[in-house]
Amino acid sequence: MTDRDAGVDWQGFGQAMASMARDLLAQPSVDATLERITGSAKELVAGCDAAGILLVRGGAVETLAPTEQLVEDLDGLQESLGEGPCFDAARHGVRERVFRIADFTDEESRWLAFVPEARKRGVGSMMGFLLFTQDQDFGALNFYARKPGAFTDASEDAAVMLASHAAVALSSARTHAQMEQAVATRHQIGEAMGILMAELRLTDDQAFATLRRYSQENNIKLHEVARQVCERGGLSGR
Repeated sequence: MTDRDAGVDWQGFGQAMASMARDLLAQPSVDATLERITGSAKELVAGCDAAGILLVRGGAVETLAPTEQLVEDLDGLQESLGEGPCFDAARHGVRERVFRIADFTDEESRWLAFVPEARKRGVGSMMGFLLFTQDQDFGALNFYARKPGAFTDASEDAAVMLASHAAVALSSARTHAQMEQAVATRHQIGEAMGILMAELRLTDDQAFATLRRYSQENNIKLHEVARQVCERGGLSGR
C-alpha cells in the first residue's frame, strides 16, 4: 500500500463504481445519465462538495448537470474572465488532462483573475478533468470543495476513474445531439423540396438539385437554404 492509498477503501469504492456503471446504463435519458455522474462525484470523491460538466463551444459556456448553483456561477466566471483551468486546457493544447488548484488561499500564478474571484464565492479547492477536445470545443468534469486542501492524491485517483465514465456519457450526449440535428435537417430539406415541387412542378430530384444549386451559387449552407424556403414559401431571387 502506498501513501496515496492510505486510508482509502478501494474495494468498497470499486463496488460503488460498478453499481454506478450499472445505474448509468439504466438511466432513461442523457441528462439523467450526466446527473447521475455529477451526483456520484459528491458521493464517491472524498472532499467534493459540488460538481458539474463544463462545455465550451467557440468560447460560449454551457453547464451540464450541476449539483448546485455554485457550479454554474463558476463556469460563468470562467467565461466572463476568459480564463480558468478549463480555458487554459483548451488554449494550450492539453497535454495534461488533470488540473488541480489545491488551495485557493495560496498565491496562484496561472489564473490571476479567476482564483481570487472564485475564492470570494467560497471555493477552497478544485479539480478539473478534460473529457474531450475538438477544434475549439472542449468539455471538462469539475469537482469543487469549500475547504482548502480538501482533495488528496487519492481523491484525484477516484475522480479520474469517475471521469472515465463521464467521458463515455458525454460522447453519447454529443452523438445523440448530432443525430437529432441531422434528423431535423433532413426533415426540413424534405419539407423545402415539397414546397418547390408544388410551386414549380418539379420532381423530387429536380427540387433537390435546385436547392443544392442555390446553396452553391449563394454560398449558403443547404440546411439554411431549406429553412429559408420553409419560412418564405419559396426561393427568393430564383
